[in-house]
Formats: sequence, structure tokens, C-alpha cells
Amino acid sequence: MAFIEINGLKKSFGALEVLKGVSFEVEKGDVVAVIGSSGSGKSTMLRCIINLEEVNGGDIVIEGMPLVKNGGYPSKKEIKQITSKMGMVFQQFNLFPHLTVRKNLEMPVRLARKAGREELTAQCEEMLRKVGLLDKIDAYPSQLSGGQKQRVAIARALMLDPDIMLFDEPTSALDPELTGEVLGVMKQLAEEHMTMIVVTHEMAFAREAASKVIFMDGGTILEAGTPDELFGSPKHPRTAEFLRSTL
Repeated sequence: MAFIEINGLKKSFGALEVLKGVSFEVEKGDVVAVIGSSGSGKSTMLRCIINLEEVNGGDIVIEGMPLVKNGGYPSKKEIKQITSKMGMVFQQFNLFPHLTVRKNLEMPVRLARKAGREELTAQCEEMLRKVGLLDKIDAYPSQLSGGQKQRVAIARALMLDPDIMLFDEPTSALDPELTGEVLGVMKQLAEEHMTMIVVTHEMAFAREAASKVIFMDGGTILEAGTPDELFGSPKHPRTAEFLRSTL
């Protein structure tokens, strides 16, 4: 059984059909890069996987537990249990401006369970060390660069020790010179075999760090394969056209 199974996923906003039967699987330790033009349904798909959007049809199974089955959802308790296995990093950093980095990291843990001060401090320090920002533990978001804010957002998502990380264009709001530091943290997570689905416009990252690349267009998956397959010899004309315009 795959670690993540998506089958026939459908999502509409009113009359606009955004996902038209999306299906794919992710194995444990896979890094799946999802590429495609803006408006192709990539971000909506991620939001459905972590239950930020309600689907209109299909299945989402996370580690053998159905989040959605034939468009239907389990109990709220089961939904929380399943989504707690995932962390998500957004385009915008979504940090609380009035809280220090330490308190931004502590908040998801406090909301999820009881935790002692020593445990929280140790965990915060460990996650900030991982993203290279331990020296910013008592800074406020306004004192950080965009790249630092996004690295703090990654550290915050890691605080609940997720099995799966979802990234929604995590570098799109950054200046080009700050993009590298965020991608560096993501590559490190990939090397540690974190299971990841990454919606990205960074073709170099998709090529170098992904184990599988999915190309979406018009709410469907037109092509999927290894980076060598997809970048080296795309089978679908639309994939080839997209890659020509971005590489």
C-alpha cells in the first residue's frame, strides 16, 4: 500500500471545475514535485490533501487511513488524527507578527497537546538549528528577511514531527537571492527521506531533489515520471511546451 493514495480527486468552486479526477501515489520517502502553469489546480490539490478544502469526489488515503472515500469524510476526530500526520508550508509565511520566533514555533504544539517548558524549548532549538536560525529564536518576524521567515515557517511545520510535508510554492514570495536558502533546507529534508509533495516553479529543485515529477494542466495530471523521464524526454506535447517556456 502506498504512503499516500489519491484517486479520482474532484474539486469545483461553483461552476468552475478545478480538479478533474486527479490520481497518483506517493511512497514513503518520496519527494514529489508538482509543476505546471498557474491555475492548473496544483495548490488546490495540496489544500484538499490536508483538508483545507473539501473535495467533491474521489479518495484521499494517508498511511492507510481514508481522509476521503468516494467524496465522503470520516468523523472530525479521525480527520484530525489523519491531518496531524502532515505539515504544510504556504507561499506566504503566515507567522504571527506579534509573537517571537520561539512562540510561533511553540503555538502548534500547545494547540495539539500538553507540553512542558523544557520540552518545548529543546524542540524549538532543535528545529531552528535544523533550518540554521537558532540565533533568531527571540526575534520577531519583522526583524527577519523573507527567506528567514520561510525557514521559520518550515521549522514550525516540523514541530509536530509530521510524517509528510506539503509545500505550496514556498519560494514564490521571495527575492531570487533568498530562494536558495529555503531550497537548501528542503533539499536537506529530502536527503533525510522526509516524504514531501512540493508544488513549485523551481525547475532546478524538481530536477535535482525530486524522486518523481508530476505535470498538471487544466485540473488533470498530463504526465508523471522521474525527473530524467519528464525533463529529458517528455511524452505529452503540452509538457514539452511548458518546459521549453520555463527552462
